[in-house]
Amino acid sequence: MTSAAGERFEAYGPSHLLVLAIFAIGVVLVVLAGRRLAGRPAEQTARRAFAVVLLCVTIPLQILQLTPDEWNLQTSLPFQLCDLAWMFAAHALWTRSRLSATVTYLWGITLTTQGMLTPDLASDFPEARFLMFWGMHVLIVWASFFLVLGLRILPTWFTYRGTVAITLAWAACAYVFNVVAGTNYGYVNRLPKNASLLDYLGPWPLFVVLEIAIIAAVWALLTWPWARPREAARADSD
Repeated sequence: MTSAAGERFEAYGPSHLLVLAIFAIGVVLVVLAGRRLAGRPAEQTARRAFAVVLLCVTIPLQILQLTPDEWNLQTSLPFQLCDLAWMFAAHALWTRSRLSATVTYLWGITLTTQGMLTPDLASDFPEARFLMFWGMHVLIVWASFFLVLGLRILPTWFTYRGTVAITLAWAACAYVFNVVAGTNYGYVNRLPKNASLLDYLGPWPLFVVLEIAIIAAVWALLTWPWARPREAARADSD
């Protein structure tokens, strides 16, 4: 689908760069807002309002993809990791769940941002798909910064292991579905058509194995700064 003016989305074109600029400014604002709200009576209201906004952006996108004009077995089902990321983000915002916050943080900072840097998108501004695609991706990553750096719902090694387990379960389910349906959700069965960082990891299945190892290591590095002070505090108390 193209825009009303007949234009297709261009990676690092004007609309892409504008969204990235808005995203970067928003990261700073949500972290500052989270720190001001943390532990105060207004925190719950702010968290849940954020969750409602996220749902209002993402659910219409899911419905749009299931309509006859947009339906495509290859892309319309909510099996991509971002489709699960917004669900975990909404749950974390509503409940303050540490596991959901960690999933949102680790998926958002490493995987959702990759979708923002190398977007698989044809529609340009002001098409509905453009607005909802970027709304979903930007809000997921904003939520990850808001929850962890702002509200200080910090990852632990337990929630790190939970995130890895959830991700592996998703990858296994996506792989089986892809084999049966001939799809490529999550790019676990073959490389994406558009250029991405996966192109540097070799052919299938090597790129899948290397991707899992790299992501697990990066997630450990993202968890370590938050988990280390707790370990030191426990050691001091022993």
